[in-house]
Amino acid sequence: MLTDFAKITTFLTVVREKSFSKASAKLGISQPAVTQQIKFIEDYLEVQVVDRKKNGIKLTKEGQMLYAIALKLEKCVSNAEKEVLKIMNKDVSFIFGASFIIGNYILPRFLNNLKDDLHNDVSINVSVSHEAIEDLLDKKIDIALVENYVANEDIIYKEWMEDEIVIFSNQRLPKKATAEDLLSYKWVCRNPDSNTRQIFKENLEKANFPDCDTFDVTSEVTSATTIVQTVLHSDKKLTPTVSVVSKNAIESLLKSGALFESRINNQKMIRKLYIAYRKEKKNDVFINNVVDYLLKVK
Repeated sequence: MLTDFAKITTFLTVVREKSFSKASAKLGISQPAVTQQIKFIEDYLEVQVVDRKKNGIKLTKEGQMLYAIALKLEKCVSNAEKEVLKIMNKDVSFIFGASFIIGNYILPRFLNNLKDDLHNDVSINVSVSHEAIEDLLDKKIDIALVENYVANEDIIYKEWMEDEIVIFSNQRLPKKATAEDLLSYKWVCRNPDSNTRQIFKENLEKANFPDCDTFDVTSEVTSATTIVQTVLHSDKKLTPTVSVVSKNAIESLLKSGALFESRINNQKMIRKLYIAYRKEKKNDVFINNVVDYLLKVK
């Protein structure tokens, strides 16, 4: 069993997350798969190691002993990976595929440090999430960073960070927007297939607000950059022109006072961002090193 470190990793993740479901999301595998791997460990050892409780999990005495051993194994594997990385070919460029928001506004924040820490050249292909996943499956990129979870048995997803979507304008808006406020604005909308627009519609429904299809829409745009520039340069003397976008895309403009944000009844519109890579690469030292790095800097 100890030679199959995937099961040990699953056990460590269950303990750290204190939940089978949270471990499932963290590892990018189904909850039944997590349960099956823990059962394999218990059948192999012929003892119960995890006791499920209503408010989480608790380790048995044997589980605590296994946890101490697993931590030692994890440290040994981590040290071995570092040694392997020293002898790997460092002339090959590591290629990320990323959605527009991640590729243009999030990844550049730590790209230089990433290149230095990996001792490798790094390049980014910016597109939309589904195209990044297609490139991943076609082996055109090494890792995809996306905001959409597109189920595929050949891909492992790991939750990376949260991204907040906000209502914004170049005019001051109320912190807590009412339904009447939203109906009074002029809107620059994302295209109907946009993940951002879908998140917005879901949050409107959650707040019992009118659907965005009833808003005063002046245009529909596919590019976040075009939306930001359109709102930024709208006439401040007229009715506020507004839209929704990732806060990451306008953070500097919010800080400078060029743009202002608002929320639906002050509720946050949050979506998950994911790290995705091919399942065939789950034991690839370099891929795992990059994933670990991203999870630490989020």
